[in-house]
Formats: sequence, structure tokens, C-alpha cells
Amino acid sequence: MHALSETEIRDSFVNCSKGEARRLNLPRQLAEVPWADLDFLGWRDPGAPDRGYLVAERDGGPVGLTLRVPSVRRSLTRTNICNLCISTHAGSGVALLTARRAGAAGREGNTVGTYLCADLACSLYVRGKKKSALVSRPEESLTLDEQIARTVANLDAFLTQVLA
Repeated sequence: MHALSETEIRDSFVNCSKGEARRLNLPRQLAEVPWADLDFLGWRDPGAPDRGYLVAERDGGPVGLTLRVPSVRRSLTRTNICNLCISTHAGSGVALLTARRAGAAGREGNTVGTYLCADLACSLYVRGKKKSALVSRPEESLTLDEQIARTVANLDAFLTQVLA
């Protein structure tokens, strides 16, 4: 992913108002983000634990989504799998994140959800740059490039649902 400016990030959001996009908290230390290792920029809002954000490149430009995290906590004794990167985590390491659909459907309250790494660091887990605290990533027969391609395809499928 190529580096994005604060303005590009804020202008990319498709499922919230321009005012909401201007007020959302961007990731700390944006200048230090490892852009070359990312398939998308994802972060949780430290001031609002029920909110997350995701910005991905699609059709030549960035597309941003606001995400909500339910307040229901999952069991710490279970192992769960992220639907994007197929990383396994203890129960709190994967969360159901929902995105309001873009356009009229979103204004009517329609949402799409999927289970994602709770910290939205899927790209780093796939590349082995970050490890789950309690569970190791399963051995895969796919090459790293194939795992990255799968993650991008899964992300694209989620984006397609939100944008439909």
C-alpha cells in the first residue's frame, strides 16, 4: 500500500458523513506506519473502544470504512480465526466488526459484518511481522505471496458487500 496523507485518509471514507470523517481520530504516529507491509491501513480508536477504521486501495484510490465493535466480549478460552488473513487468536484477538453500508442502504441502517483481527493488523500477521500473544499462526501450504493475495481477495469481498 502506498503512503496516505491525513487528508487522503479523511476523504476516503464512504460510509460516514464528511463531518464524522473530519472528527475521527487517526492512528498515532502516522508518519511511522509501515506502508510497504500493509494491504490496508486499519486501526482502533483508543478514545472509543467500540470504533475501528479501515482504509484500503481499490480501483486506483483509497476507500475508507468506519467499523463498529459490539460490546459483547468473547471467551478468552476459545481460539478464533480472522476471516481476512486466517490468523488464529485467543477469543479477544478476533472481533466481529460491522460496517454501515455505503449510500442509501447505510442511511437505512443496513450493515455488513465479519470477524477480523481485533487490532486490524492482518497484514502484519500474514507477513510474520506481528504474532498473536497466545496462539501461533497455523502452518500453511500457500506461499507468502499467495497468503497475501488471499487476504486482499477476502478484503475485496468485504468491501464489495459494504459498497453494494
